[in-house]
Amino acid sequence: MKKVAIIMGSASDKEVAAVAVETLKALGVPYTVRVLSAHRTPEEATEFAKSLEKENYGAAITIAGKAAHLGGVVAANTLLPVIGIPVKGSDLGGLDALLSTVQMPPGIPVASMAINGARNAALFAAEIIAVEDTELREKLEKDRIRMKESVLEADKEIEESL
Repeated sequence: MKKVAIIMGSASDKEVAAVAVETLKALGVPYTVRVLSAHRTPEEATEFAKSLEKENYGAAITIAGKAAHLGGVVAANTLLPVIGIPVKGSDLGGLDALLSTVQMPPGIPVASMAINGARNAALFAAEIIAVEDTELREKLEKDRIRMKESVLEADKEIEESL
């Protein structure tokens, strides 16, 4: 099975990364977590991005706040799908990171999730890998069924209680 790279721009993004890790673990998707900054360790970030395909990765998740250039740096150095998670900061509530992530120049796409949207980023990465992995696709289908059942149970409880 292909792996997912989770790259944080700062160790302070650990809480967001932990949600992605938890989601990938539940699906049995192998992953690697790194801290590499687009601005403070640009050579290392570039080197890691260039190595992704030969190291059997199927997608990369980048997690960054403020200027949030990490997704663009990774995407510029690999043809693998890159998924950006803008991180909520204290200054602008994550809007700065969201706008940086979605405003990639033409030709260097980065899929953007919601601010702190780590669960969806991990699910999207798994869906990318599941295109060629039927076992993972079945796990994703079961997860959707579980979510549906949970909502229907909540609906029933609310209907009965009100």
